[in-house]
Amino acid sequence: MLEGFTRWPEDLAERYRAEGHWRGESLVDLLDTAVRTHGPKTAVVCGDRRIRYDELDLLTRRTAAGLHARGIRSGDRVVVQLPNGADFVVVCFALFRLGAKPVFALPAHREQEIRHLCELSGAVGYVFPEAHHGFDHLALAHRVQDHVRGLRHLFVLGKDADGGAVPLAEVDAEPVDLPAPDPSDVAFFLLSGGTTALPKLIPRTHDDYTYQVRAAREACPVDGEDVYLAVLPVEFNFTWGCPGVVGVLGAGGTVVMATDPTPELCLPLIEREGVTFTSVVPSVLQLWLEGSQWLDSDLGSLRFLQVGSAKLYPETAARVEPAFGCRLQQVFGMAEGLLTFTRPDDPTETVLTTQGRPVSPADEIRIVDEQDREASVGTIGELLARGPYTLRGYYRAPEHNRRAFTEDGFYRSGDLARLTPEGNLVIEGRIKDVIIRGGDKISAAEVEGHLLTLDSVARAAVVPYPDEFLGERTCAFVVPAGEVPALPDVKAALEDRGLAAYKLPDRLEILTGLPLTGLGKIDKKVLAALARGETAPAAADFLPSPAARAADPDSD
Repeated sequence: MLEGFTRWPEDLAERYRAEGHWRGESLVDLLDTAVRTHGPKTAVVCGDRRIRYDELDLLTRRTAAGLHARGIRSGDRVVVQLPNGADFVVVCFALFRLGAKPVFALPAHREQEIRHLCELSGAVGYVFPEAHHGFDHLALAHRVQDHVRGLRHLFVLGKDADGGAVPLAEVDAEPVDLPAPDPSDVAFFLLSGGTTALPKLIPRTHDDYTYQVRAAREACPVDGEDVYLAVLPVEFNFTWGCPGVVGVLGAGGTVVMATDPTPELCLPLIEREGVTFTSVVPSVLQLWLEGSQWLDSDLGSLRFLQVGSAKLYPETAARVEPAFGCRLQQVFGMAEGLLTFTRPDDPTETVLTTQGRPVSPADEIRIVDEQDREASVGTIGELLARGPYTLRGYYRAPEHNRRAFTEDGFYRSGDLARLTPEGNLVIEGRIKDVIIRGGDKISAAEVEGHLLTLDSVARAAVVPYPDEFLGERTCAFVVPAGEVPALPDVKAALEDRGLAAYKLPDRLEILTGLPLTGLGKIDKKVLAALARGETAPAAADFLPSPAARAADPDSD
């Protein structure tokens, strides 16, 4: 067992086993079962490449043997940074077979993040593309290896002319007998999703993750006839296992990999492959809603669309079924564990306005105030969670863990939430996503929700900026829907909606788009820097032309 991994208390572990949540099943077992049942069926599609289950089985076994021959051993940590594609699935399941632990890194990560992940995890290996979206990952890998002690093995998807990295195509050998992984051991590491600091490592065990995908499949019924479109980065928990790639492979369905989330690529892909469901974040949904107005793809195969990871406002949620002809499923989840889904038979109002109920009967949630007192039904407080697939501690982070968990093991999510009388969860924002203006607390999510109801606003994000008198003021970044709105008109419209005067934006900034994090969430760190007047290169592509800014006298 890895040093630095916090296990569940034995009494809870025994309870989860007795109740049938943990079945002693590894992710390797999950794939092996699917292979025996669905051998000649298509498992993964990426572009023109189509891989059957029996082919996927052989690829993972040969890659595992090749990695073993190159020196990767059980217990080793290996950072995996690959774009959406079959290679990610093959490499990860090969590492699972070896008992090695993949550390998921996003394609958007750069040297600072990769060095941090290698050092924190104690990685001995790093798997990466030669280049992706014009960025030279090979050069990055060599720089990281120069600075990280113990990083001995580089594996590249592509070529390395200097020979310092082994091409993945050469990581191939005759399959060998390998010990089965311990289901209670760490299978891989997900990353915490914060945008203001380097990510923390989230250990996920075989037991807890195989249970997560089973529970997710029960909450959104998926079977061997389903075709899942992986739109978001495959390293994202939402894409990987909610039920996602792992859940669909476990059910004998087909996973189609999208190389980017644009509607121009994804909507025709849905038609071509007969996709039955997919999962996106609200920012991608907005792009698809816009794209559906001028793309004529036949989306008749879609049964439902999962939307999660950030707050989905009811006005946007209501557009899903008319635009795509399928059911919406709202999802709230975290890489740390807890998942809540609306259900297929929920009333429309529940689907449009809530994030549903936990997927497991063993999930425990609490809503508490600032003194950790239980909040009454309907009252907003911090969401705390505990359960058979929610972590008990970040990896190698004892100081942070003392703050992030209660004494009885509940994870402090940092999310503001409330429960409806029917027991459905409503996420209201993040504790840190609050603007304190002259002592008044303003929820950025609340103001954003009102902004998105305006006909002149296509997308919106609200951040604070410093003020000598009030401490903080509110800046609204808006992507217009047609004619550029002016601040007085926006304020008047929000007042008409009943928004309190102190919550009205003090500034309005017009952008051509909103910068996103690697997970597809709005990058508020970049927007806050813009609001403070600091250089934010990541937002440069979204700044309007000088002429457009000159036409908007309310933008600073």
